[in-house]
Amino acid sequence: MPVPPLLDNFNDNPFHQYLGLRLVETRPDFARLRLTKTTTTPTGIGGSVNGGVLATMVDMAAVPAVFTNFREGSQPAGTADLNITYLKQAHGEWVEAEATVIKRGRQLCTVDVRIKNDKGELCAIGRVLYALRAGEG
Repeated sequence: MPVPPLLDNFNDNPFHQYLGLRLVETRPDFARLRLTKTTTTPTGIGGSVNGGVLATMVDMAAVPAVFTNFREGSQPAGTADLNITYLKQAHGEWVEAEATVIKRGRQLCTVDVRIKNDKGELCAIGRVLYALRAGEG
């Protein structure tokens, strides 16, 4: 599925490039990001991906999942709430975040995000409430 227009420049964002983050798949109510470790990727204990970076991945994965299936008249309003549970250190050459919209309301979307390493091991689980507002005009 082609990237929705709101996400055209996702991979060109300097912050995403600094982290090594790319949008690799979208479909309605779903997005997958891959963070490939580079020399600029912040690390944590034992060279694992930094926990703050994993939280950023939760947020950054939720946004395109929401944007892939906007209701007519809705406008993005930003992240209203985010939580993350760290299950194990995220080691490997890359980690991926898969975001799935599990409820789409008029004002809030609830998004489940799962982060796995390159061995398929679940490293973190996140939940995002993404706010919407009525379109202008």
